[in-house]
Amino acid sequence: QVFVILSVAFVFGQLARLVKQPGVAGEILAGICLGPSLLGWLWPSGSHWLFPAENVKVLLCFSQIGLVFFMFIVGMELDTISMKKRTQHAVMISHVSIVFPFFLGVCMAYYIYGYFGSAHKGFLSFALFMGIAMSVTAFPVLARIVQERGWSFTSLGTLAITCAAADDVTAWCILALVVAISKAGSVGSGLLSIGLALVFISVMLWLVKPWLMKRTAAVARAGRGGVALALILVLLSSWISESIGIHALFGAFLAGVIMPGDVKFKKMLTQRLEGISMLLMPVFFACTGMRTQVGLIAQPQLWLVFGLIMVAAVGGKLGGSMIAARIMGLPWSESFCIGVLMNTRGLMELVVLNIGYEMGILSAEIFTLMVLMALGTTFMTVPLLNLVYRNDKQSTRQSSIQLRP
Repeated sequence: QVFVILSVAFVFGQLARLVKQPGVAGEILAGICLGPSLLGWLWPSGSHWLFPAENVKVLLCFSQIGLVFFMFIVGMELDTISMKKRTQHAVMISHVSIVFPFFLGVCMAYYIYGYFGSAHKGFLSFALFMGIAMSVTAFPVLARIVQERGWSFTSLGTLAITCAAADDVTAWCILALVVAISKAGSVGSGLLSIGLALVFISVMLWLVKPWLMKRTAAVARAGRGGVALALILVLLSSWISESIGIHALFGAFLAGVIMPGDVKFKKMLTQRLEGISMLLMPVFFACTGMRTQVGLIAQPQLWLVFGLIMVAAVGGKLGGSMIAARIMGLPWSESFCIGVLMNTRGLMELVVLNIGYEMGILSAEIFTLMVLMALGTTFMTVPLLNLVYRNDKQSTRQSSIQLRP
């Protein structure tokens, strides 16, 4: 099973790169093709033989381990120094890019809850998950696109990455709150989980982080000892966050955020853990693909709902980010690019959707529609950027972004 998953993901990833798309977009598409939408439709008996239901739980376990390491690496890659330098502008743009699509997602949930909602979870959980699913930005995919286009050291690229980083921090905090409320069943009963989460975050930031910073030099020289310490921290943090009522991935992300800023130490951890994460991530895509059933949305009205989702997603994320960037003083062309980049959802969207699906909040139909939205918004990023900047490096280096104080 793993051999087939990795082989297909590799081929689709390479094909995606050939057409100037992020490799992760091809890997997501590979996962969908391995599920009932294509393989199960063309060869049902072969699909059942290759991926029997009893084995999917094992694959899910593997994928969760990969996700934990992935979120840890994402947390480590946050450039908090750059975020502090551009705090005002990045926070303004990122928060607008969350609030606007979140509001549209909640409004849309009001109209579609009767068709896709879960009776035993209630409207509140459904609306909150639709809102946060609309608000997510794929920070790793965005960073990779910026790097591949040669924008890493331009004002536009730096601002986009900083906005995405601030978006990630805020979105994951909101997601932790949403999960706590959904698991508890109401806002009132979720206050305990929220309080414990705040205590947990405070301990990690004010106690664990200073202790790690004191040991940075010794741990960096220790090699294997440093990796062991990081593994203990990320797994313990994930277990605590899951135990107090928020998702394990938030704990892994927080563990990455508090890692010491020593470049050699972070590089050593990334080299050791990224290989494991990248090996297991296609398994996550395959598990997502097995949950995605395009055949469920054969009815014309469901495709109309998909169109509504795309309008709300693109209008809220791209439009909100673009307007906020323009208000902060960027030219329209660069504001548009910020909006396009922030509209990239990719893997982070799938993580949110799988959490909602596993909790029974999202039905198979709305889960499939949202996965297709994640694919659509990811694939449209590069073509939309090419509308403004075809000669990427020269165009962005010649431009001068003047941000209003």
